Amino acid sequence: MKSYMAKANEIEKKWFVVDAEGKTLGRLSTQIAMILMGKHKPEYTSHVDTGDYVIVINADKVTLTGKKWDQEFHVRHTGYPGGQRKVSLRTVLQKHPERLIEHSVKGMLPKNRLGRQMYKKLKVYAGTEHQHQAQKPEMLEL
Repeated sequence: MKSYMAKANEIEKKWFVVDAEGKTLGRLSTQIAMILMGKHKPEYTSHVDTGDYVIVINADKVTLTGKKWDQEFHVRHTGYPGGQRKVSLRTVLQKHPERLIEHSVKGMLPKNRLGRQMYKKLKVYAGTEHQHQAQKPEMLEL
């Protein structure tokens, strides 16, 4: 008996729409990451991108529990001494609501070429409109 290994040309990729309104950021991000990796499919193979495309709408209406809006930060470094920059999640939500979900999901994907390929299948929009109607995405309740 041999183990089944999925091949890239045999994988059928679907498009899903997820509504983030009223959902908790971390719980939503883990479920999106699982779909992007393909772990919801029986033919999941760890070294092949078996995941589906995910469109997230209403990213500006995502919620956090507790006092995380002001206590959690997105941190980056400019590369210069003293160049660490912190931005609170409340500020990120006001200026670029899409980045909140993108950053959260990206941290849950593998840190290699395959993870970067999976990340490209994530499309996040602040409002209810998206430009992927031609792909006939299915609504996904998480």
